[in-house]
Amino acid sequence: MNETLYRLVIADDHPLFRGALREAVGGVFERSEIAEAGSFDELAKLLEEGSEVDLILLDLTMPGARGFSGLMYLRAQYPSVPVVVVSANDDPAVIRRCMDFGASGFIPKTLGIEAMRSAILRVLKGGVWTPPDVDLKGGSDAEAAALMARLSTLTPQQVRVLMMLSEGLLNKQIAYELTVSEATVKAHVSAILQKLGVESRTQAVIAAAKIEVGQWPQTVAAGG
Repeated sequence: MNETLYRLVIADDHPLFRGALREAVGGVFERSEIAEAGSFDELAKLLEEGSEVDLILLDLTMPGARGFSGLMYLRAQYPSVPVVVVSANDDPAVIRRCMDFGASGFIPKTLGIEAMRSAILRVLKGGVWTPPDVDLKGGSDAEAAALMARLSTLTPQQVRVLMMLSEGLLNKQIAYELTVSEATVKAHVSAILQKLGVESRTQAVIAAAKIEVGQWPQTVAAGG
């Protein structure tokens, strides 16, 4: 077995599933450090503390992140850290979109432990893993592709601001959460509107939600 120390982060709001994933991952390595986060804010704080991370296992639906926003933020802020999405929603369109946004893999929560372990190992060796029976070639429509290209130009902080706008937070609440001034938040909002080619905060939120339309069954949205 490889003696390398691997540092992983499991980000999921279900403690039972985090425990199951920790058990699955722990069996892969001789030496590993596994940190856990139950919300996106916890994950962001954990990563800001600066410890080197080899892999992030990310649930798409958790407090503080909607749709693909958490994945977008991580890819923008930590481009060198591979992110594997672990989700109960294994709709092929969702998997394709995760890969388009730069995920290194997609593991359905229903996957068996052995398959999960081999998927994680493949990503750590620099590979990519998606369920073998999923066709990744079905393209998204031109409007969604153009919108995704625009979203991918946002800076990490702009992604956070957009996430918070989507949650209905006001500028002063966003400023408090990000410990910046309201003027800075206004500047971020202006930049977001410009990059997305929209004229109002509401339109920006609608644009961000468009890439999620039809992807999230209500049961997942409510339960996840």
